[in-house]
Amino acid sequence: MATAENGLLDTFGRRAVDLRVSLTDRCNLRCTYCMPEEGLQWLGKDTLLSDEEIVRLVRIAVNDLGVREVRFTGGEPLLRPGVVGIVAACAQLTPRPELSLTTNGIGLARTAAALSEAGLDRVNVSVDTLDPETFHTLTRRNRLDDVQAGLAAADAAGLRPVKLNAVLMRGVNDHEAADLLEWSLERGYELRFIEQMPLDAQHGWDRSSMITAEEILERLSARFTLTPEPDARRGAAPAERWLVDGGPAKVGVIASVTRPFCRACDRTRLTADGQVRNCLFATGETDLRGALRGGGSDAEIAELWRKAMWGKKAGAGVDAPAGIDAPTFHQPDRPMSAIGG
Repeated sequence: MATAENGLLDTFGRRAVDLRVSLTDRCNLRCTYCMPEEGLQWLGKDTLLSDEEIVRLVRIAVNDLGVREVRFTGGEPLLRPGVVGIVAACAQLTPRPELSLTTNGIGLARTAAALSEAGLDRVNVSVDTLDPETFHTLTRRNRLDDVQAGLAAADAAGLRPVKLNAVLMRGVNDHEAADLLEWSLERGYELRFIEQMPLDAQHGWDRSSMITAEEILERLSARFTLTPEPDARRGAAPAERWLVDGGPAKVGVIASVTRPFCRACDRTRLTADGQVRNCLFATGETDLRGALRGGGSDAEIAELWRKAMWGKKAGAGVDAPAGIDAPTFHQPDRPMSAIGG
């Protein structure tokens, strides 16, 4: 069994130092690859962790379990009223973790400056298209202008590098790959393409509609010269990166399906209702909320967390490094919006 000195280890020798914290399962978009148009049954208010409970768990992770990076996710984390205060409290921890936030960007224009002042280091923003009609098709909302305004506000607030995440879908936006990269380069944003993963609430993911990493690179290479980043040590980073036209600009591709990187995974996840997930695709969870509200000490909560991570599977929730490609893979019951990205 892992000990306090070893932090969040699993039986494969992986050490979790990157914590993803979901602040809410709610979202103000209805992206087709994430949830149905009518939305989902949201978590009840009494089941959600309070701001103070979130900060306490992050403190335990940083002080007792060796976590060095914390990313706030959702749902849409900017819908959490206390997000700025949570960031500010986590920025005061010693040792101070690197703090980032993944968002759809809609609320960034009004919050970027406050988040930066509170101590947020950078943001990741989902931008799948530059076309307003396609944006509406994908998200069922007309908010592309708000997203672009949020990106500009994040850049102005110093939340750099501003990273963009794009998911390409066959016959929908896959023709925009090179346009998205050119647009990002012109503004100094760092773009990463992500293979669509089976994490939708409808369980309608179809691998045949997924644009693979190989196809993404083919589309980009039609306009740009891509060369692998020299001497890059990928480690636990999910994105493989390429220099664009000789650099220094880069583009990344996260091939979660066709090139799984489970062997080097360094993540642990906390849902908005206080459940530890040792893998994005885990089929089980460990309840920390009950321990918090039942009077558990920091040491007892840390031990629960260590035990949760010790049982992590080889890849994508299964006993095989092939992950999603393994015949025993099953999509988790919780969708991405409830797990946290």
